Amino acid sequence: MSKLGNLGARLHRGEISYDFVGKRKIWYGVSILITITAILGLAVRGLNMGIEFKGGAVFTTPTHMSTSVAQAENYAKSASGHEAIVQKLGNGSLRIQIAGIDTGQSDKIKQDLAKDLNLNPEKLAADLVGPSWGQQIANKAWEGLAIFMVLVVIYLAIAFEWRMAIAALVALIHDITITTGIYALVGFEVTPGTVIGLLTILGYSLYDTVVVFDSLKEQTKDITRQTRWTYSDIANRSINGTLVRSINTTVVALLPVAGLLFIGGGFLGAGTLNDISLSLFVGLAAGAYSSIFIATPLVADLKEREPAMKALTKRVLAKRAQAAAEEDLAVDRAAVADDEDGAPAVVGPRSRGRGRASGKRR
Repeated sequence: MSKLGNLGARLHRGEISYDFVGKRKIWYGVSILITITAILGLAVRGLNMGIEFKGGAVFTTPTHMSTSVAQAENYAKSASGHEAIVQKLGNGSLRIQIAGIDTGQSDKIKQDLAKDLNLNPEKLAADLVGPSWGQQIANKAWEGLAIFMVLVVIYLAIAFEWRMAIAALVALIHDITITTGIYALVGFEVTPGTVIGLLTILGYSLYDTVVVFDSLKEQTKDITRQTRWTYSDIANRSINGTLVRSINTTVVALLPVAGLLFIGGGFLGAGTLNDISLSLFVGLAAGAYSSIFIATPLVADLKEREPAMKALTKRVLAKRAQAAAEEDLAVDRAAVADDEDGAPAVVGPRSRGRGRASGKRR
């Protein structure tokens, strides 16, 4: 068995564990700090909305253009008075996006661009995008997000309980806020691909959360009939028991997305891949984080407020205090026996007939 598999087995059996729930205030603080940073990024820099949302024109040149991207950007800015986004496509052609212009301006801009690029205007393809179309996409995206959130809350409330539904909803909002904040800070363009990516990460985030919740539900059956574990203890065991599985699924999902983002978008210059791959990459990482550090600890916080769970916690702590007192008493008795015999006394089943000073016979 590999080291990671052995670690996962030991975590699942409870032989080793990390106190995620006990340190939840640290995770809450980290999440609040990241969320505030994301919100500040959205408020100060805002999102770089793509041409599909603001409207404008997209000009595509013929293949094998000798003009550089920087030159094309200068030509487009000079012709339109607006900043332009220029991408070199795989066939050598240039894709020039100019946002914020209307249909009447596009004909003149096309003529000026063709002149600067030494092209026949007929060979410069132009596609116009109206802002109303982008607004429709945005509205549909918000509607889809709202419907998804409502269905998630209803499903989790039925399948598990309302506290888990609230925790999952908080985790999803946390993931979306961080992802959109990263977009604002990085300055990547927001396109319909970005919207698709944002909606996709919700499913991944919810999957990780539900895996932990399912384990927690199974382990907390008849929890009040025992006095060994509190609800927080079992919640922590559930996280540790599914930790390696969550890491494995997240890493496997992140690897191809990282390929799209860093290889496809970075080295190959495929800008359309950046739109969806950044949202997927950040969202997957944030979803794995929130399912472990936010959702389950929040459920434990909410459950520990119940009278039954409070009573259980008191019983468990009282039993642990009694066990600790008995252990201290056993240690004290061993110390007394040590003083009387003049040799260390062995406490436990092996102490019979042992622990006497050497040379003494009775």
